[in-house]
Amino acid sequence: MARIKLAYIGGGSTRAAGTMASLIHQGENFDGSEVVLVDLDEERLGIVQTIARKMARARGLDITFSATTNRRDGLRDCDAVLTSFRVGGFEARYLDESIPLKYGVIGQETQAPGGFFMALRSIHVTKSIIEDMEAVCPGARLFNYTNPINIVSEAVTHHTSIPAVSLCEGPIMINREFAGLAGLDPDKLDAVSVGLNHGSWTIRHTYEGQDFMPMLRDACERMPHTPENREELRMIELALMMDALPSHYFQYFYFKDEILAELLAKPTTRSQDILAKVPDYWAHYREQAAQGVPELNPKRSRGGIHELELALDVMDAIYNDRKEVWYVNVPNCGSLADFPDDLVVETQAFVDRNGVRPLVFGHMPRHVVGLVKMLGEYQALTAEAAWSGKRRDAIRALASHPLVFSLRKAEAIYDEMAAAHRQYLPERLLR
Repeated sequence: MARIKLAYIGGGSTRAAGTMASLIHQGENFDGSEVVLVDLDEERLGIVQTIARKMARARGLDITFSATTNRRDGLRDCDAVLTSFRVGGFEARYLDESIPLKYGVIGQETQAPGGFFMALRSIHVTKSIIEDMEAVCPGARLFNYTNPINIVSEAVTHHTSIPAVSLCEGPIMINREFAGLAGLDPDKLDAVSVGLNHGSWTIRHTYEGQDFMPMLRDACERMPHTPENREELRMIELALMMDALPSHYFQYFYFKDEILAELLAKPTTRSQDILAKVPDYWAHYREQAAQGVPELNPKRSRGGIHELELALDVMDAIYNDRKEVWYVNVPNCGSLADFPDDLVVETQAFVDRNGVRPLVFGHMPRHVVGLVKMLGEYQALTAEAAWSGKRRDAIRALASHPLVFSLRKAEAIYDEMAAAHRQYLPERLLR
């Protein structure tokens, strides 16, 4: 098995304990490896490190765990770098979600102005991580889980020779959820989603060799239409109309007015709901760190007890030469006929010791590809503005987003949000 040195930037986050549980779950694939947890909060790093050490010892694994707040030291001589961090924390996410609503625009973590400003903050930090990697671990691979992963990856792939792949379980999980909604076994659904991260559609969807859509239609007719399942019904309605299974995030575009009204009526934002749970997450992690053999409770762990599994699966496929197919976000390189070769797309790829090679899928259906193309142009504009642009470049990128499409709104939202996030942005984006 491969012995690697892995730096995990975000190793003191609310998802970090679950990520270590994922690593240890398949720890035999990385036995003899070293993991360096890197974050800003020393106390939380210590908690995650203790949990990881005890879990590994209980499994009889030879994996060492260290922790540091000095990023460059943590990156030194690494083979792999896993990034999953949130610049500004959930407090910054609250601003991303709430400020756009004042202008009649959806506020969301990865979409529209909220996702745009998360991209600006994330890329500002990622740029400095790349500089550190080029200095102290130039041979390492970057495995990115920091949102918006497509825009972060778009920026990185155009500005460094370090091999990078961004990852998200979204296309795996949403298709399994559709099977569950139909009352069917998710393991028997054969579905392939392509497009952009948080912007993909299935180009194949069969269940035991038969078209899945009639089965989904039958299930929809049996489902009770209640306020509690309105989101599921929206997604089914969209899938049946387009004859393809959509990414969860397309609801913000195809049901924009309904969702905007719901967000405006809701007394709290999603970030506030999460912030209310954060103290209990850390109380649980502290409790488990004190146990001889920690056992994470999925109801008291951010994201569940196994996090970032796909990153570890792809690392395993590369460093142990598994020759497997996984979902990835990488430059297109001919995988999807509707997009430029250098645009980062979400697709499936063959993964082995040589890295990640996208499979070829051809064209997406014409009736869905137009919106995805628009989002691809927005992705490229935003990545460049975040990496090296100024205020004007950023406003032009934001105005191109289909949920904004207004110069006056883009300027007003940009200036208010840039002022609110000033401490996390480079000076060039403020003038």
